[in-house]
Amino acid sequence: MKLVRYGNPGEEKPGLIDAQGQLRDLSDVVKDIGPEQLGDVALAKIRSLNANQLPLIKDQPRLGCPVNGVGKFIAIGLNYADHAREAGMPIPTEPVIFMKATSCIQGANDPVMLPQGAVKTDWEVELGVVIGTLARYVSQAEALKYVAGYCTVNDISERAYQLERGGTWDKGKGCDTFGPLGPWLVTRDEVPNPKNLGLWLAVNGQRMQSGNTQTMVFGVPEIVSYVSQFMTLMPGDVITTGTPPGVGMGMKPPQYLKPGDLMTLGVEGLGEQRQTVVPFERQGGL
Repeated sequence: MKLVRYGNPGEEKPGLIDAQGQLRDLSDVVKDIGPEQLGDVALAKIRSLNANQLPLIKDQPRLGCPVNGVGKFIAIGLNYADHAREAGMPIPTEPVIFMKATSCIQGANDPVMLPQGAVKTDWEVELGVVIGTLARYVSQAEALKYVAGYCTVNDISERAYQLERGGTWDKGKGCDTFGPLGPWLVTRDEVPNPKNLGLWLAVNGQRMQSGNTQTMVFGVPEIVSYVSQFMTLMPGDVITTGTPPGVGMGMKPPQYLKPGDLMTLGVEGLGEQRQTVVPFERQGGL
């Protein structure tokens, strides 16, 4: 089952993608796709519907983040051995955890804005895991039962902020627009083996990343179990699980994003994203 939230920012409605790839409205069934709709019982109720009887949305509206109310946006670093090598860093013996600000989350095809003073903004296609049930100290054997589903993530990073400004990686990972999610949330029953999914990303039509989750250092069960030892995972939390090689930082010479660039990316079975890079523009506030 592919769940979506469609409409203008802040006005998204719940929906699903039917077997024919058409958008169907769920507004009469659920108020949103958020923490209350991600448990097994709630998902089973949606799954039992006859999609052909739901209102058909004939136009092609914007698709927002497929999950509302994300409480934590957790990221796993250096989780592909070949990416760790291209970054010149050791392969981790335990998962590397950092956080992306929830304010960076946006729809899959929304523009990506370079932050003020950006000089090394980079791309990272990743498998995202959406938590469906409260998880605390869960075992690896049980971990997937706490997962609602999966989505495509672009873990955009400003490398100068991340690596050259001291402290943690977080400051280079949470800039506005740096967390495109979706286009869909694909429920876990449609992804029986999350450690065998192809990932790819292109910039201006040139393939930069080609990988498979088979080469993850730590798989989804290990990650969910591990993170749950340090923090309670809540319904709606998102974990993005690392990127394969081919990031701009690893090229010789390095290549970074500039205004006008077009990123296209996807994860097998989880849909594709398409983002145009735009220059910094002050957004409200001071």
